[in-house]
Amino acid sequence: MSKLRPIVITRPQAQAVTLAQQISALGGEPVIFPLLEIFQLTESAALQILQATLARLEDYALVVFVSPNAIDAAFQYILQWPQSVAIGIVGEGSRLALGRHGVTAQNATIFSPPDATKTDSEGLLQALDLPQLSGQRVLLVRGESGRELLADSLRAAGVEVVSLSAYQRRAPLMTTALISQLQHLLTHENDWIVTSSEALRILMQMVQALENMPGNADSVAKIQRKNLFVPHARIADTARALGFTAITLTGSGDERLLDALQFPL
Repeated sequence: MSKLRPIVITRPQAQAVTLAQQISALGGEPVIFPLLEIFQLTESAALQILQATLARLEDYALVVFVSPNAIDAAFQYILQWPQSVAIGIVGEGSRLALGRHGVTAQNATIFSPPDATKTDSEGLLQALDLPQLSGQRVLLVRGESGRELLADSLRAAGVEVVSLSAYQRRAPLMTTALISQLQHLLTHENDWIVTSSEALRILMQMVQALENMPGNADSVAKIQRKNLFVPHARIADTARALGFTAITLTGSGDERLLDALQFPL
């Protein structure tokens, strides 16, 4: 495999920029192609709930942030993290996001999956002392939708779970410019970084829509032949179910991802 193929970064725009800079510094050619768009909450009632809940973090034994987006959205309204409240995260991207807001293992208790290849809800559950959390309250900070496995598992262990929407996300609109970029990416050599199963499903939906347009035959087959780099096993499973055949499981964190890309020295 060529080490100098363009590398398509599919993270939301704000998260993609830093990784693109790292890839450029290593001699790679990054291409930013976000598969999810992130928006702040706009409905006043939802904003009021968000602000009021984050003002009372001491009411919770644990606050779980499902993604870096959840952290960045929440910390717009958090002046200082209460040291008595533990934090749960599912990946190294979230650890870095906490660090940008001044929260580290030196001033907060942070739980995360013990296995770098299983950075998801299942992995976080392995790191938590569920019997100790039984009867206590846990705040789950997330987008307006998402997997329910973590919340359901905590409730089954006797934990009171409060879910808090901190941001909105949606698939990008199929504009003329986006269609043109996708056509170019499908017909040229490149490798793809995909860091969520939701984004991967959106990508396949976009390609299927493109294939239904005149002149775009075999679009699905083309995307399925691309080299995918994914941070954990659940995304790899999703990729295989969608027909991808060249999948590299990198483990969590940009450092492992960059190592897996194997830039020439």
